[in-house]
Amino acid sequence: MGTYRKMSNTVVGLLFLAPALLFFVLFIGEPVVATLYLSFTKYNVITSAKWIGFDNIKHLFADDRLWLTYGNTLKYVLILTPMHAILGLLIALAVNRNIGKGWKYLYRTIFYFPVLATSAAVAVAWQFIFSKDFGILNFLLGKFGVSPIAWMQSPQWVYVAVAIYSFWKFIGNAFLYYLIGLQSIPAALYEAAEIDGANKTQRFFSITLPMLSPTIFFVLVTTLIGATQIFDEPYLITSGGPGDASRSVNMYIYEVAFQHHEMGYASTLSLSLFLIILCVTVFQFSISKKWVNYDRD
Repeated sequence: MGTYRKMSNTVVGLLFLAPALLFFVLFIGEPVVATLYLSFTKYNVITSAKWIGFDNIKHLFADDRLWLTYGNTLKYVLILTPMHAILGLLIALAVNRNIGKGWKYLYRTIFYFPVLATSAAVAVAWQFIFSKDFGILNFLLGKFGVSPIAWMQSPQWVYVAVAIYSFWKFIGNAFLYYLIGLQSIPAALYEAAEIDGANKTQRFFSITLPMLSPTIFFVLVTTLIGATQIFDEPYLITSGGPGDASRSVNMYIYEVAFQHHEMGYASTLSLSLFLIILCVTVFQFSISKKWVNYDRD
């Protein structure tokens, strides 16, 4: 009887898991296997895939344009990851102060609403904002005596433009994660520390940061992965220009696959990006044990 009941529970459990497993196999597992196979082929969608062995991999290491886009992507990672991780935390700390619930609701709405807006639609508005001759940003800077800046035409300023747009559009994600993490910290810990004579700075470094470390780790991992896979911001704001100055690896993969129709080589590029993200993520998890605190007792 016990064995039968155990088997019945297993079958029921598998039935509940079946939709998720089916989704994983169809939309994650199968594309991964197909990408791995296509990376060893020459395939342009129209004709059948032709096995070419390691030619795509050889092409990858000799592709100067690919390494240029990897360099651009590294710049995005170095700019966007600390920006979202640090500024998102500062905004969450400001909103989490002892202010009225109505103000907190208003601030949450203001900072998170851009995340819900359609990227393509708001990008059109930001292209006008960044316009050198007619943009409101240069107009406001001109009031302070700043000469017009070629936000989308200068290889130096294009990263600043992408960073500004990314901050406005996506800072709400990090902000919301931090805010939830802050609100889950027991108030009793702060009360006890205050009774012991700890000031605000001491309470922040002794309570807030350690208790918030799992959230900080989550934000760092997701933000770094998102920055490595960046596509929307440079594609919609700068189209990868000027030249290839702001073109990311994901944009290059898109171009190779859907403009040049080199699906085999695009699959190889995708695998290279996947392996890099995997290695970086594994490294992050390996060092997280040294600073992430999961003990809330």
